[in-house]
Amino acid sequence: MTAALAQLAAQRGKRVLACDIDATGGLAAMFEAGPSGFEPTQVAPSISVMSMDTEASLREYLKIQLRIPLAGRIGPLAKVFDFVATAAPGVREILTVGKLCWEVSEGHFDLVVVDAPASGHVVSQLGAPQAMNDLVKVGQIRTQTDWMLDILSDPGQTGVVAVTTPEEMPVSETLELAARIADETTAQLAAVVVNRVLPELFSTPEEAVFERLREPELSSTISDAVGGDVGPVLEAARLAVTMRRSRAVHLRVLQERLDPRVPVLLVPYIFTRVGGLRSTRQVASSLADELGL
Repeated sequence: MTAALAQLAAQRGKRVLACDIDATGGLAAMFEAGPSGFEPTQVAPSISVMSMDTEASLREYLKIQLRIPLAGRIGPLAKVFDFVATAAPGVREILTVGKLCWEVSEGHFDLVVVDAPASGHVVSQLGAPQAMNDLVKVGQIRTQTDWMLDILSDPGQTGVVAVTTPEEMPVSETLELAARIADETTAQLAAVVVNRVLPELFSTPEEAVFERLREPELSSTISDAVGGDVGPVLEAARLAVTMRRSRAVHLRVLQERLDPRVPVLLVPYIFTRVGGLRSTRQVASSLADELGL
């Protein structure tokens, strides 16, 4: 979904930086590009991709903020950093969020889109600057977290887009995430994207006709007419209808319990075995339709 959002923004003339927090390489693969690194790499017109690296982020911070020239790996300092990060939870999160906020503040890109980790981790990352502010009242660290909070707290600059599927567990987790974002961070939920929404194949009158077609005599007649057994096709269609109806219940729960001010965008199920640029463009097109663009 991150790649599709980046594609959609780029199609509207925006310079976009897409960041892969987990550094899995999956984000670059959605543009059919090679593995990305900490330095932004252009993978498509107006789109650059980077992978988060907390050690590289620390090195960049020391160079920019403290004017400390560093070459290659940090070495012993990295070991100290690992010790401090283990003893003081939130340090790694600060380096991650800080890098992204810095890119926003520098204005090298019009939009920074982040492929964030699972819901529990993203809350701790978004809440890290405020947690650090609660611990540190003065000094340079406080100054740094203050400007991060200014960016994260401004809905004109920062918004969280939650991605879910119309199933019971993902919907429950999304509702829990929405509550935690409101209670534990200064950021705001901008939208919820429901992915893999199955199409409605039949209207109610059409479904009655379809059920008649499944009767043995009619099914046999149709099979003879087309020169093959249509039974599996009819069963597959019935399964698709059943799955659509069962998932619609969970989608309704999401819409009823979510803050009505948060838009819910529906993305259809894309029946393809592999990802890549084609899938990215299809999802971007679906999002554009939902947004009326």
